Amino acid sequence: QVQLVESGGGLVQAGGSLRLSCAASGFIFSIFTMGWYRQAPGKQRELVATITSSGGTNYADSVKGRFTISRDNTKKTVYLQMNSLKPEDTAVYYCNRPAYINLGVWGQGTQVTVSS
Repeated sequence: QVQLVESGGGLVQAGGSLRLSCAASGFIFSIFTMGWYRQAPGKQRELVATITSSGGTNYADSVKGRFTISRDNTKKTVYLQMNSLKPEDTAVYYCNRPAYINLGVWGQGTQVTVSS
């Protein structure tokens, strides 16, 4: 059974930093591309960053240069380091496998709130 448990969110002032973690289980973590998504109130969920099994990364233009995705295959965990946070980064953040989001299996997410 696939499980994704996100943590590390919180309330931070603009310009601050947070590090999100996502612990995965129920599948062979090391072979899958992983992604961080976010959903702001009244908006669709969007892909923020991805990291391949070999460590290649990609970012949405809105977070490029500020966010860094990484992974630890031994811990089956993917991270999102978020620096220079802006109020528009406020959202619930989720992790998932981009190839399997249509399965509809999501974790509870972690709330990030950036105050101005």
